[in-house]
Amino acid sequence: MDEDDPSAAHHDERASHERRLSEAVHERRTDDRKIVHFPGLAGAAIPQAAPRTYDAYREGLAANDPANLWAPFASKMEWEVANWAKMRGPTSTAFTELLQIEGLRDRLGLSFKSSKDLNNIIDCQLPAVPEFKSEEIVVDGETFEVFFRDVLECIKMLYSNPDFLQHMSFAPERHYADDDLTVRLYHQMHTGTWWWKIQKILEALNPGATVVPLILSTDKTQVTVFRNRSAYPVYMTIGNIAKEIRRKSSKHAQLLIGYLPTDGLLHIKNAETRRRALANLFHACMRRIMGVIKVHSRDGLPMATGDGVVRRCHPIVAAYVADYPEQALVACVKNGQCPKCQAPRDQLGLYQQFPTRDLAKTLRALRTVDRGPEIFIAACDEAGIKPVYHPFWEDLPHCNMFTSITPDVLHQMYQGMAKHILEWLKGAFGEAEMDERCKRLPRNHNTRLFSSGISHLSRVSGQEHKDICRILLGLIVDLPLPDGQSPVRLVRAVRALLDFLYLAQYPSHSDDTLKYLTSALERFHTNKHIFEELGIREQFNLPKLHSLIHYVESIRLFGTTDNYNTEATERLHIDYAKDAYRSTNHKDAFPQMTRWLVRREQLHRHANYVQWRIKQEPANAPEPEPAAAAPPSRVHIARFPNNKSVTFARLAAEYGAVDFQAALARYVVRERNPHLTERQVANVAEGINLPFRAVATYYTIKFTMPDPQGHEELADIRDAIHARPAYATARNHIVPGRFDTGLVNTGGGGEAEVNGYRVCQVRAVFSLPIKAREAAFPPNYNGPTHLAYIEWFTPFPLNEEPNHLMYKIGRSFRGARDSRRRVCEVIPVDDIRRSVHLFPLFGATVPRTWTSSNVLEQCERFYVSSFTDRHTYITIY
Repeated sequence: MDEDDPSAAHHDERASHERRLSEAVHERRTDDRKIVHFPGLAGAAIPQAAPRTYDAYREGLAANDPANLWAPFASKMEWEVANWAKMRGPTSTAFTELLQIEGLRDRLGLSFKSSKDLNNIIDCQLPAVPEFKSEEIVVDGETFEVFFRDVLECIKMLYSNPDFLQHMSFAPERHYADDDLTVRLYHQMHTGTWWWKIQKILEALNPGATVVPLILSTDKTQVTVFRNRSAYPVYMTIGNIAKEIRRKSSKHAQLLIGYLPTDGLLHIKNAETRRRALANLFHACMRRIMGVIKVHSRDGLPMATGDGVVRRCHPIVAAYVADYPEQALVACVKNGQCPKCQAPRDQLGLYQQFPTRDLAKTLRALRTVDRGPEIFIAACDEAGIKPVYHPFWEDLPHCNMFTSITPDVLHQMYQGMAKHILEWLKGAFGEAEMDERCKRLPRNHNTRLFSSGISHLSRVSGQEHKDICRILLGLIVDLPLPDGQSPVRLVRAVRALLDFLYLAQYPSHSDDTLKYLTSALERFHTNKHIFEELGIREQFNLPKLHSLIHYVESIRLFGTTDNYNTEATERLHIDYAKDAYRSTNHKDAFPQMTRWLVRREQLHRHANYVQWRIKQEPANAPEPEPAAAAPPSRVHIARFPNNKSVTFARLAAEYGAVDFQAALARYVVRERNPHLTERQVANVAEGINLPFRAVATYYTIKFTMPDPQGHEELADIRDAIHARPAYATARNHIVPGRFDTGLVNTGGGGEAEVNGYRVCQVRAVFSLPIKAREAAFPPNYNGPTHLAYIEWFTPFPLNEEPNHLMYKIGRSFRGARDSRRRVCEVIPVDDIRRSVHLFPLFGATVPRTWTSSNVLEQCERFYVSSFTDRHTYITIY
């Protein structure tokens, strides 16, 4: 470690904190001792009867036939056809034409003969969901149409959904990572400080409240490629629902509650006047949509969950999810200012905390609107906001919009700082050499190979910026700067920004890991001035850079960033805007779009109801799984080999497994005699004559890895290692062989830290024929079926490199230098933990003879990447 570098956190301390966080995440499911519940009646039920949601739904069906599980559809076939037609099927015209095929309807037993008939069944016989309506909003003498639905009914729809019941929270909690209850844990929204604070206020006024945190999001999006048509959707969800459910669009935990006008007011020639009119139009529409909750935020209203339990609920705007232009619009601040704090525009580049915007002062300024334009404008200017006529949040109880603005990892980090840092690096090192390195990085399952470089990419998407961030540090790690300047501070700045990016996306944080997040940002600001010295930047007054200083505060308030990242709402644009527009005839589109969306919601609710009915009927209930079912395997290999018989000679020539026979002999001896030392194993193996000369080989090992922090509810991380020789395509094009690198558990490795792991290159994945296994091993041998021939890299050093904080490794050799051979071994496939990506040490100029296919053979020294995915980042740091 470099003693002069404050960025080099002590490895053992970091490992301890990561382990404690993972253990706390796991223990909170089985051990309540580290959870402090809010005292009193928070989230308590009230003595009021309400039917279960699905019971009420059944009563609302127009054709309530107890014997027909699929009513109002006549049969299972009719229901599945109807559901497919509306959720997955073709256009309405195409579906009608399909039904006109002679004999088709009779064969399928369908009662509807056209898409119009099916729509009538959905509209008239399925229970309704909140309908959209349109109203005219008058702003500055002009009339605009806004489409929206009753937000209160939408809240009730989410709150009462039985499918969310097992994933809901009704009262705030404090979670801790230690037995002394000193290290706070943050993950779901109810673990943040905001909910506890609001609950405390409500309990002081009227005990027994249940907070329903509203999470709003707005973002204008294009719905066509060529006609420049756009939509301005407004989304809403509630923080009671667990974040892993809210993030999945298929769960319908986020609802579209309105379409705002998209008129750009281009007829207003003065730019400042036009911006002010657009802000007034936005807030007038949002005020009309959200105004219905004002009374209920203060006084509460009874709402029932899916099981019929009634609570007094207070819907309160908690978080607003948006990119920077929307944040400025919502907070009524000028472009270039921070929507959360009072940082001066010319000091946004400083690493400094500024006071949060004064809500009370802002509200006082807004109340001067009736005292004349000059007084109103002057008061707003004094408060640091734009003169907007009654922002929609002005009179919403318990709502502080400056606090509610949340971090936006997608636009602030990937499309913001990652984009900036990439341009700065191009200016520092030049595009040509960085592109050449891109082309020559070894392949990895989770890492994109930019075969043409990255400098010529246009309209780079968020996903492409993610892919670039995975390799960015490897492109510059040993590049020299012009004129012999030291690149140390530049490398440290890039590493710090990447650390911040990955830490900011942790699904759980503790007070300890939040310190690393703060430290990463501090390290970037400490080293950023290298870009000024290189003449690349004159100042760093970037709102997206300044916004990073608010991440820790927001995580403490509302839980981790995956509670409110715009990636979820970007995905919603496909369903609620783009697909909805494509379903119309493009004339007066919004009424058609809203009708299409309502029908899909009705079918989704009915599909959930049908599944509930099936489970309620014993005759239709699925058979229970065996109690002692084996857990799913972490490693997956194809059932049948890609090559049934590959000789040892072919393994050496095509796979590069030159010492296969000797390595396999050592493995056999070790399995037969586990008590022997390595030297004894080598001596005995020399006399082993294997009674076979061929094995079956497989090209791919697939891995399913649990979340590294122990979140069982999060999707498993998928990974793969490829070990495939060169082959010719149908057009006789030779595809080079691919032999990936992996991380092997050598004993003692945990979920976090590199101790107990070592890097290898997988040359062949194979299994022994049955007769060969019987001949090689003793009777009743129950060893692994699939084995791997690997070549070792050197063990991880005690410390990472001091500036970029990556571990340097190289090929392991044995023998004298003039006759050395790579250290190889046969190991069980189950010992391989996952793939790992290596950054070659290219030197000042990458050798042009190196390619992505041969760089692992040509280069002898590598850095181990920490940025393949979150699992790798937590394991290798």
